[in-house]
Order: sequence, then structure tokens, then C-alpha cells
Amino acid sequence: MSEYASDRPRFFVIAVDGPAASGKGTIATGLAKAYKLPVLDTGLLYRCVGVLMKKARGNLDDEAAACAAAALLTADQLDDPALRTRAAGELASRVAVHPRVRNALMEFQRTFARQEGGAVLDGRDIGTVIAPDAPAKLYVTASPKVRAHRRWTQLKAQGERVSQKDVLADIRRRDARDGGRDAAPMKPAPDAVLLDTSEMTIEQAADAARRIVEVARARWNTTS
Repeated sequence: MSEYASDRPRFFVIAVDGPAASGKGTIATGLAKAYKLPVLDTGLLYRCVGVLMKKARGNLDDEAAACAAAALLTADQLDDPALRTRAAGELASRVAVHPRVRNALMEFQRTFARQEGGAVLDGRDIGTVIAPDAPAKLYVTASPKVRAHRRWTQLKAQGERVSQKDVLADIRRRDARDGGRDAAPMKPAPDAVLLDTSEMTIEQAADAARRIVEVARARWNTTS
């Protein structure tokens, strides 16, 4: 029995996975508010490692250097606005391919998940690696074109000048890298509920996510 299974009566973990710009961050934040749980955007951890390496002019393909940067990461660094940029997303995808980096950040994420009462975590491998026994698992996705438009709109609002064509190319490149890496590839957990938000408004996606979690919570309360 895993640590999550043995501790189930103490905390309810909601794992929200999916590709970039699928809406998982917004959904995770909404679920955290609805269930009064702390939330962690785990992608910020990798973005922070990438940004730290970039500032130090490090080689992003150097696994040892990336691992050293990950070991220095602290929670207060995750509020840096620079982590929300297009460039930071690309940096994150590059350092995330390193198994030692993922291992270095794993305990940070698992400690967050083990908080009394529970937590919401969103990322690429929450339901498969970080919290495989999470009672509620969602895999949030959308078509590449829809995701590219969402990310382009977000970047434009932040003052970044980039074409939708370039953003779509970034999205497809990151999907290939995140899904094809050897270490914790991005994929739905076998027991995750797929939520395709391509044709949904934010409100519709949030409502669908809450209904999925309600079913999972009812099941968890029965078995705990």
C-alpha cells in the first residue's frame, strides 16, 4: 500500500493533468476555491528551474546543472511574474526532460499534496507519478488550435508580441517533448476522467470539473 493509500482518511488530493493551455490551471484554481484547499501549479517549479538556469547562463541540456538549480528552489520564488511568460514555458519543457530534475522536485510536490485536509495540484504527471492514489483525477485537454488561441490571448494581454502561428508551433513542440520524454511522460492516468474543454466556456469547464470531483469525493468518503 502506498503512502497516499494509507493516508486517505486524512487528505483528499485532486490531481489535474493535461497539456499546456488546456485550461487545467484555471480549473485547478476553481476547484481549490470550491473545496477550500491549497493549490499548486507544479509547472511553475519547472519554469523556475529553467528561468534560474537562464539567468545564470547555464546549459539547459546539462542535467547535473539543472538538478543543482532544482535543489535551490524555494516556494517564495514561485511568485515571480517572469515564470508566466512564453519563454519560461519553453525553458520549463526543456529542463523537465531530465529525470534527476523531476526527482529533485518530486518531494516538494508530494509534501504539498500531503497537507492535512488535502490539496489540488495541476501539472503533467500528478495522477501518474506524484499522487498516483489521488482520489480525484482529471485529464484536461483541448485541441492544439484552441489551446494556441488561448495562450496567444494570454500572452497578448501580458504585452508579449507573438503570432498565433508561432504559438501553435510552440504548443505542438511542447506536446511532442512532454509526451515523448522517458521520465514521467505526459499522459492520462488509467483512472483519470478526460475533460475536453475545446468547446466549453470557462464556466462550463469549471462546472464539469466540479461534477467529476463530486463523484470522486462521494466514492472516497464511502471507502475511507
